[in-house]
Amino acid sequence: MKPVIFGLSGAELTADERAFFREADPLGYILFKRNCVDRAQMRALTDSLRELSGRADVPVLIDQEGGRVARMQPPEWPAFPAGPAFDSLYDRAPSSAIEAVRANAQALALMLAEVGVNVNCAPLLDVRQSETTPAVGERTFGSEPMQVAALGRAMLDGLAKGGVVGVVKHMPGHGRGVVDSHYELPVVKASEAELERDIAPFRTLNGAPMGMTCHVVFEAWDADRPATLSPTVISEVIRGRIGFDGLLMTDDIDMKALSGTAGEKAAAAIAAGCDVALDCWARMEEMVEIAGRLGDASEATLARLERAMASVRPEEAPMDALLAKRDELLALA
Repeated sequence: MKPVIFGLSGAELTADERAFFREADPLGYILFKRNCVDRAQMRALTDSLRELSGRADVPVLIDQEGGRVARMQPPEWPAFPAGPAFDSLYDRAPSSAIEAVRANAQALALMLAEVGVNVNCAPLLDVRQSETTPAVGERTFGSEPMQVAALGRAMLDGLAKGGVVGVVKHMPGHGRGVVDSHYELPVVKASEAELERDIAPFRTLNGAPMGMTCHVVFEAWDADRPATLSPTVISEVIRGRIGFDGLLMTDDIDMKALSGTAGEKAAAAIAAGCDVALDCWARMEEMVEIAGRLGDASEATLARLERAMASVRPEEAPMDALLAKRDELLALA
């Protein structure tokens, strides 16, 4: 099994994708809006991925945070709110905000599980700053580390109750990034003492099943390399100070914050200590290069994957009731 998660080009697998994925055997797959047409189509697509891989629990990921980051969209699926809606409620009623997040996440997970998606790239644990780029700041749970951790924990719990694995992101914290790492490389000059505030929510939730790195340079830890490519940040900060021992994936290696070819970036991320490289855009030439540069997933990676996929604890709950509970609580804000 190759330590990579690949994107798909469309609503169903092409013949070339089937042949390539069968040979490469990637650890998992990630879906985007181009892959999400309706319920029947998505279920057929995810079923085909499980059949192709021969693994009933092959990770099928999506970014379905709510708000601006939602691959499954109305009118086929309901809209879900993003983090700031719960941040506002927390100011008035913290326990209500926590319950609202949990109900929202469980309903969201039921929607995903219905179509065969079993991993959601959420929650964000980035601590918002006054200068945070809107690409991150408009999605966060707030600017207080304790609040972010509390709401993040509630989202992880709700996702697990709906049968979906959550992914905490963006480790070790994107809150001080003033530019969008989709297009530029953020450089953070904060001191180690100041960065304790950024890593606090990740440390609190260091038992999360999966995590995602950020493409951000932290001068206090490694002035030369972004976190995704830094052995120092991954081993000493994410695995060390934070204490995270879940499955660690990169953010999308196609983002412009990173330089080099797709294969070079994927190989560098694995060499730095990431478990899995995330490559989202389904460009066959790039996927072939990545597969050619990567060896098999390590035993440690496979163990973390097994633990993560076994971490869900589905509970019976009507989706309508969960959404009604969320909306009743949000109305308090």
